Amino acid sequence: MLWWIGFHAAVLLLLTADALLPHSRAETARPQLAWLWSLFVALAAGGFAFWLNLAQGRQTALEFVSGYTIETSLSIDNLFVFLILFRGFGISFRQQHRALLWGVGGAIVLRAVFIGLGVSLLERFEWVSYVFGAILLYAAFRLVRGESAAEAVPGWIVRLQKQSRSLLFVILAVEATDLLFAIDSIPAVLAVSRDPFVVYTSNIAAILGLRSLYFALSSVLDRFTYLHYGLGALLGFVAVKML
Repeated sequence: MLWWIGFHAAVLLLLTADALLPHSRAETARPQLAWLWSLFVALAAGGFAFWLNLAQGRQTALEFVSGYTIETSLSIDNLFVFLILFRGFGISFRQQHRALLWGVGGAIVLRAVFIGLGVSLLERFEWVSYVFGAILLYAAFRLVRGESAAEAVPGWIVRLQKQSRSLLFVILAVEATDLLFAIDSIPAVLAVSRDPFVVYTSNIAAILGLRSLYFALSSVLDRFTYLHYGLGALLGFVAVKML
């Protein structure tokens, strides 16, 4: 029980520090700070793996590292979906930070529920991945056909969000994205380890680094003139993979 409490205390500390960092309150991208924070979070995960090696043995530490690597790799798809969502909704750089901060907090709760329910429940709702794959495939088509990433989000959703003058719809979209991608990633980690503590901590450690990694990469992606074609191809690949 103390390990669970200690881990969540560390997560809360990292989330608070991330929210208070200068790059989180800036109006424009500060990729250097985002890269440094991404590196720091990765080193923190490595330190946690080292502690697991001392406290619970080498096998547990290897399972954590494997789960962390799998989850981080599979979560890269989320970054491109986030990019399209934010550009489609037309929200500012600072609002993107707020939306992802709330999104990470919600993702922690959702991942805990998913892991607690186990693989059997995920398999029961496997059909959801086909629905999400079809949505991504349609978004890829809109990207290739349109002139920017903003074309991927339907206009009525954008207008609804602007009328409400809140980030609620954006945050819900981020949560839905993470939830649907978790259908693939959590069973993949459960194939490596059946220890709930290892599966949960490796998932959350990967999610903590995803927010800063998005902002580190988004500033680079802006420099490409034909970005929407590349994003369309990537989303199409993800959609086919899920289908």
